[in-house]
Amino acid sequence: MDLRKIKKLIDLLEESNLAELEIKEGEEVVRLSRVPKGGMVAAAPAPMYAMPAPPLAAPAAPAIAAPVVASAPAVDALPDGHVIKSPMVGTFYAAATPGAAPLVKIGQQVKVGDALGVIEAMKMFNQIEADAAGTVKAILIDNSEPVEFDQPMFVIG
Repeated sequence: MDLRKIKKLIDLLEESNLAELEIKEGEEVVRLSRVPKGGMVAAAPAPMYAMPAPPLAAPAAPAIAAPVVASAPAVDALPDGHVIKSPMVGTFYAAATPGAAPLVKIGQQVKVGDALGVIEAMKMFNQIEADAAGTVKAILIDNSEPVEFDQPMFVIG
């Protein structure tokens, strides 16, 4: 791939809100990742796919009924504070790379713009940042869990 094309791709990445960009041209592959302001590097997709999927033989009926029952009290039981909701549908990861420590823990102080987690959507990794400063009061989603649009993820107070 031509160096001029790579420079244009870098400019495109810098001008957009994308966290990562991958282009395949024939047998050549170029992947560009934006480094977050905190200095942490975004995770590469390959290790994420190596995680074992939940067994398909799990009882289907209780799994479908349980979230409906559990979600109604959970929304009411949120601690007081600013709720950060998912901006997209995808898979939530608490750390930037597999095996790393979570980006935030309950009781940790965060500033506006601090990384709270990563959502993988369509093989793109999108960093979730704090839009309010304060103390993390609750983390409402587990690592490697699917997340829906507008689903509460964190409470900051």
